[in-house]
Amino acid sequence: MVSLLDDDGAISESFENCLKHIFAKYCIPESMSPFSGELPLNAYLDSAGLDSWASDTNGEPFSEDTKEEILQFMDVTDEGNLTFKGFLQVYQLQTENDEEETWRDLSKHGYDRSLMFIGKD
Repeated sequence: MVSLLDDDGAISESFENCLKHIFAKYCIPESMSPFSGELPLNAYLDSAGLDSWASDTNGEPFSEDTKEEILQFMDVTDEGNLTFKGFLQVYQLQTENDEEETWRDLSKHGYDRSLMFIGKD
């Protein structure tokens, strides 16, 4: 199994690449090639994108309280939309606190424990 965090406790490069792919599925502007590793300039998740990501990951959208908390404490645009930096912050905190939950999230998005994309069930 590969490590999600590097020796300094930051998100590993391979984990970040997975998160770019996941973020690209929900971001505005829409990514033309989510597997490229490149995100559209100034990409963000709006409320609908957050709901879609949460539903695909957890089976239901976030509660309003959870959304407010994410948007209050993570990096957001001036309009209050979650940036990729904020998305990384969400996963940094989650992985530090419950790495297994992060592995479950990755699995829901088609990644195995070597961070290879194997597709969704």
